[in-house]
Amino acid sequence: MKKGIHPDYKPAKITCACGNVIETRSTLGDYSVEICSACHPLFTGKQKMVDTAGRVERFNKKYNRSAK
Repeated sequence: MKKGIHPDYKPAKITCACGNVIETRSTLGDYSVEICSACHPLFTGKQKMVDTAGRVERFNKKYNRSAK
C-alpha cells in the first residue's frame, strides 16, 4: 500500500439509543445511532413501533385515523 494516502483507522465506540455499545474501528471515531441489531425488530423478533419524527401521527392525521 502507498503511504500517506489512507485515512486514519482508529478504534471507535458506536452507542445505540437503547444503551448498547459496539466497539469497532472506524475513520469517523465515536458516534451514536438510533437503532441497532440489539433492538431492531428484524433481529429481535419482537414487534414494536419505531416512530421517527412523528411519522405515525402524520399518517394518522392524513387518513383521519384515531389512536387506539
